Parts: sequence; C-alpha cells; structure tokens
Amino acid sequence: MTKLERDDLLSLEEYALQRARFRAEVMRHKQSLQLNLGPHLRLLFEDRLTVQYQIQEMLRIERLFEPAQIQEELDAYNPLIPDGGNWKATMMLEYPDEQERRQALGRLVGIEDQIALKIGDLPEVLAIADEDLERSEPDKTASVHFLRWELTPAMRLALLHEQAPVTFRCHHPNLTSQAQAPQGTRQALLQCLVPLREH
Repeated sequence: MTKLERDDLLSLEEYALQRARFRAEVMRHKQSLQLNLGPHLRLLFEDRLTVQYQIQEMLRIERLFEPAQIQEELDAYNPLIPDGGNWKATMMLEYPDEQERRQALGRLVGIEDQIALKIGDLPEVLAIADEDLERSEPDKTASVHFLRWELTPAMRLALLHEQAPVTFRCHHPNLTSQAQAPQGTRQALLQCLVPLREH
C-alpha cells in the first residue's frame, strides 16, 4: 500500500463537510479489520483508510493546517500502513475496571512479543512489536502496542492459492488464546498484500 501524502488529505473545511459520511465509511470498514483473542485482547488491523482517518481526526482535533504540522502527522502515522508483504495492527488490552486493568498489566509483561500468526500448516511468525518506542516497563506492560507480522512468500502463496486459514495466537503464560480470522477479516487482510510475481 502506498503511503499517504498531503494531497491525499482533506483540508479542515472539506473534512468538516465530509466527516459524517467519511466516518461512517471507516467504521464499516473497521468492522472487518478487528479480531478478538479472548475477552481482553483485541487486534485492530491497519490499512491506508484507517490511517487516513486517524490523521484527519488528529488534524481536526488539534486544528492543524500548516504544511509542516501536517507533514509531522504523516510521518507519525504512515509507518502504520502495511508495506505489501506484512500486516500491521494496534493491539489493545481491554479491562474496563481500573484496578483489574492495573493488575492485569502487571501480569502481562512481554505479551507484545508473544502474538503469533499462523497460516495453514506453515510455521508461526511472531509479531515485531513497538518499533517506534518501548511501551513496557519491567513491572508492567502498556495497554496499547503496535505490531507487525512479516509474511514469507510461502505464507502468501498459501493464502492466495490454497485458501489457507489465518490464525492469531497469544502465547503469554498468563493469557493464552487464539482466534481464526473470519472470512471477512481474511479478505480485508488480503487487500493489504501485494500479489507475488509469477515466475
């Protein structure tokens, strides 16, 4: 997927006029780009549209319109867009009760490094976590992490030609879970990949 540039974004005035329609479109789109691994762990997959929405919302909230300010937001969010051979997601640990959340984040140190992708019968691939900055401390993890899975050519072929199932797993000893991506999510994730060249 190509990165976003300033010309891809709406001005503050244009976005104000189109926000309701655009937001509804993005919310529908996001429904197929999320996966729950149990009641407390959710993956929100990113693509060009979800990232554009985040940028537009930040520009609106902060009232940013100077070219340099807009470029700062592009530089911050563009790395979340998949590169054609990987999938990227925001991982969220969700505990509505504050005390329960604090205790859980203390038990789940290192969980961001234990989220695996398995396609069909091929070996798992662990996510690469938080490349922009460290989000865990020795005694607790953060409730939000950013993950990237690099897909091998074999994985991409299995996805495209063998209709192989897509499964995500959490291997942390204090939160073991897995979920297979439903067809709608699988199709949305396929749209993030650049087709392999045939030889």
